[in-house]
Amino acid sequence: MNGRTIIRVGIPKQRQCRRLLCFSTSYDVGTCIATLQSCAHCANLSKGKELHTHLLKNAFFGSPLAITSLINMYSKCSLIDDSLRVFNYPTHLNKNVFAYNALIAGFVSNGFPQRGFALYSQMRLLGIVPDKFTFPCVIRASGDLAEDLEVRKIHGLLFKLGLELDVFVSSALVNTYLKFGLVVEAHETFEELPVKDLVLWNAMVNGYAQIGRFEEALGVFRRMGGNGVVPCRYTVTGVLSIFSMMGDFDNGRAVHGFVTKMRYESSVVVSNALIDMYGKCNCVSDALSVFQEMVERDIFSWNSIISVHEQCGDHYGTLRLFDRMLENGVQPDLVTVTAILPACTHLAALMHGREIHGYMIVNGFGKEDSHSDFDYVLLNNALMDMYAKCGDMRDARMIFDNMREKDVASWNIMITGYAMHGYGDAALDIFSRMCQAQMVPNEISFVGLLSACSHAGMVKEGLRFLSEMETKYGVSPSIEHYTSVIDMLCRAGQLMEAYDLVLTMPFKADPVGWRSLLAACRLHKDIDLAEIAASKVIELEPGHCGNYVLVSNVYGVVGRYEEVSEVRYTMKQQNVKKRPGCSWIELVNGVHVFITGDRTHPQTDFIYAGLNSLTAVLQEHGYVPFI
Repeated sequence: MNGRTIIRVGIPKQRQCRRLLCFSTSYDVGTCIATLQSCAHCANLSKGKELHTHLLKNAFFGSPLAITSLINMYSKCSLIDDSLRVFNYPTHLNKNVFAYNALIAGFVSNGFPQRGFALYSQMRLLGIVPDKFTFPCVIRASGDLAEDLEVRKIHGLLFKLGLELDVFVSSALVNTYLKFGLVVEAHETFEELPVKDLVLWNAMVNGYAQIGRFEEALGVFRRMGGNGVVPCRYTVTGVLSIFSMMGDFDNGRAVHGFVTKMRYESSVVVSNALIDMYGKCNCVSDALSVFQEMVERDIFSWNSIISVHEQCGDHYGTLRLFDRMLENGVQPDLVTVTAILPACTHLAALMHGREIHGYMIVNGFGKEDSHSDFDYVLLNNALMDMYAKCGDMRDARMIFDNMREKDVASWNIMITGYAMHGYGDAALDIFSRMCQAQMVPNEISFVGLLSACSHAGMVKEGLRFLSEMETKYGVSPSIEHYTSVIDMLCRAGQLMEAYDLVLTMPFKADPVGWRSLLAACRLHKDIDLAEIAASKVIELEPGHCGNYVLVSNVYGVVGRYEEVSEVRYTMKQQNVKKRPGCSWIELVNGVHVFITGDRTHPQTDFIYAGLNSLTAVLQEHGYVPFI
């Protein structure tokens, strides 16, 4: 077999592995090597260890090719220390270039470029001459270590060894040069090759794409087609990533047509790239169509379609897809969790959020020693935000108190959460502790703080914070801060003070501030001020239905129904339509969403029968529902 595994075209990978592993227990060394290669291909560790034992028992372990195959198998199973033990086994004295190549490749592919490069240096000191299989891995290791000088040295050595025209080595050089932003060196390396294979073209296209040089990448792609080189699946995924970043729907769809023509859609990686491209172009239905047509899906497929729905604001769709993912037996990973938590936050789906938190605890997500500092804080912030916005401040505070590292966002989430639920004293206490911890508050901190004062009726404290923002904390008040104070004064019934602030603040009042004043006028039945606020808010946002509804309600509360009719007539004339109300409820079997007048729910008849029954009971007690 010459050390190579024979793979039959058209046979799925899993079946290939099963066929190669279904030998009798009487292996000869050639069969052992072929089967070890299959174990590496399938990451079949248990069978690989069985073969390792068999090689030791039958004194086959001295075979250099067997040792190389074992190193490769353990590396592909992510057991790099076991690979190193095989490499350093006492009987393995005459280490050849193939063993070194296998271990260097294992180090680099498992995320240990430093160890891989150190082994390459050791190999050179011992006088073992590297070959064309050594250099791609060593060049990649140098790229991962940001050692551009070492890459230049390797490039010089290639000329000495006569390998400067090898396309695989040159592809690695091109990719690494572009990673360093050395565009001239990459271009020269590419142009010097008399024969350019598909791998080299891909290195140029994807290398330019990864450093954001999209036009150059597309230029190479067009030149590739002009030279009669047919793009492969890897090329397609690289080009689709460019159109994703550019939001270029038309060219992305054109590539989709090419994918269909070449029957590349059977590739999970290509379909995942299509989903991502359509999602970045805000074409959720197209992304979902690609996903639905996939015969095979991996965790990246599910993460892509879930992220697409969440990024487009379809939180309900995000949770439905997550439930489908679990039903299909696919286990969530860190990416899934970070996409799902915001959906739970927006829908106040506390039960879903709790389940995800439980899953994170069981699987070690969110632990300080299991992620980078950034990921650790980000995950815990997302959890806190979910609990806070779902009304569970106790669990939000528990996560906050247990965090060893906190950023400004961590403190802001707690301040805003307490503010949202009317715990003004708690919000102010967190702010005080934030300052004591030498954490510098920002604009968002004060939005939360002023909101807390507004909801808790702390007018005096709110005005003091507004006056001290710039002088004491170095934060310039924005329109959002003034709007919060206007809302605070309105809630406290100080309408004239709020109106004075609207007129005197250093910004032109936005519709939100005028709407706060208008809503307060309804509550306190101040028609004169309401008409002033109404004229301003309609002038600023003539198409906003909420403005007309507020004005109508102001007139309605004082019994001026003729003006109510006039407002509604104006809405009709201006073609302003009231957006239908939307509500949702989280039950054991998921989140149920309802829109006014919606009859699409499978239990619609039962739901409306229950509502009619409740309405009848209310009417018996003298309640007249507003239609």
